[in-house]
Amino acid sequence: MVILSVDIGKARTGLAVCDKSMFLASPLLVIDDRCRENVINKVAQIAGKKQAQRIVVGLPRNMDGSEGESAVSAREFAQMLSGITDIPVVLYDERCTTMIAHRYLNDSNTRGKKRKKTIDAAAAAIILQSYIDYLRNSNTDQEIKEAKT
Repeated sequence: MVILSVDIGKARTGLAVCDKSMFLASPLLVIDDRCRENVINKVAQIAGKKQAQRIVVGLPRNMDGSEGESAVSAREFAQMLSGITDIPVVLYDERCTTMIAHRYLNDSNTRGKKRKKTIDAAAAAIILQSYIDYLRNSNTDQEIKEAKT
């Protein structure tokens, strides 16, 4: 099953994708647009081109699990996206993903403009890999497990 993930930011939105085997998430691209409608339309178009069967939108919860303004915004984004595509849209906890992405980019010595252009896609890949790992380790989504065989 091909899954597309979305890391929503105020200025940039990162996307990542996995292949049909759901083995590994890879950064795809960053949408550099502040207009929510434009971003939603671009995500829907890219999901269609990639033949995604599910879209995972990162849900930015606080460390205590509560939800703030960013989480409300992510929920609205996911709802609007599901309104324009037939692809199922799910929310998935993204706590610490940007921090982990920064650590990865530090380890690879990625700096400056290149870092700015890749951090959001890297965070989307971390969200997606975490989601894939969750599915692999749970029995709650038999549909996914059957799609892999």
